[in-house]
Amino acid sequence: MPRIAGVDLPKRKKADIGLTAIYGIGRSNVEEVLKEAKVDPATRIDDLTSEEVARLQKAVDRLPIEGTLRKQVTENIKRLKSTGSYRGLRHSQNLPVRGQRTRSNARTKRGRKTTVGAMRKKDLTRMDQVKKGKGKEEAKE
Repeated sequence: MPRIAGVDLPKRKKADIGLTAIYGIGRSNVEEVLKEAKVDPATRIDDLTSEEVARLQKAVDRLPIEGTLRKQVTENIKRLKSTGSYRGLRHSQNLPVRGQRTRSNARTKRGRKTTVGAMRKKDLTRMDQVKKGKGKEEAKE
């Protein structure tokens, strides 16, 4: 199993798809990397020779990938937050940054739906008793 940039590539996938397992290499970057390394995109990862893997490694090393890219992204987000830009505020509030609507969607970013509503006084006192550590028997009374 070839290992490029600290990532084990999937064995049975073709080279153009298998390289996308590396963080920072997408479908558009793969074409450039394979041209630079002179590797056929149709060859399977486990069929690559050691020379081809070495050439791929050299081609991939020229791009910002894995740890360096993750660090760049986090630094960019920190910069946006510190300057107080709109995008930075959206990041800090854990809301969508790129203009998506939040009234009906954005569940991925905002988390699970929680219903907020009014409670009867009797139910509130029961909840408080359970939270304070009194047994369920006393809370029922």
